[in-house]
Amino acid sequence: METNRYILSILVDNEPGVLSRISGLFSGRGFNIDSLSVAKTADPDVSVVTLATFCDAHIIEQIKKQLHKLINVITVNDLTQKKYVERELVLVKVHAKTEKRAEIMRIVDIFRSRIVDVGCSHFIIEVSGDSGKIKAFVELMKPMGIVEIASTGTIALGRETGK
Repeated sequence: METNRYILSILVDNEPGVLSRISGLFSGRGFNIDSLSVAKTADPDVSVVTLATFCDAHIIEQIKKQLHKLINVITVNDLTQKKYVERELVLVKVHAKTEKRAEIMRIVDIFRSRIVDVGCSHFIIEVSGDSGKIKAFVELMKPMGIVEIASTGTIALGRETGK
């Protein structure tokens, strides 16, 4: 079986315990959540849960069926096979030795990122983009000496479909 990355956009009632039930569904069945992001929508009574996971095609079908059964779930939208816009925001703290500062700044510029904090021995860099861009940036920063990383996780919206 082939394992793929799936992105689900789940509209839910904005009530306490909903996220716990969703994550419980995954942990109770031994499925892993790769990325999880939750925010209110334009309607304050509704939240959107953006969830990324790696699994087999038949497992994602089971997950979607189980999510539909949860009381506070309004809709489950699998964005994986659709056109969508995906973004992550990552803060990366790297060692910024004097001899490496210019190289780090060039890489930051190439990736259209920005340095948001400068210390005597480190930079904190803000990077946003799809998961491929984030992964590529982190790989280039590893030789510089990554001190710490914080990430928002994936957020995504489906693109408008043609007529």
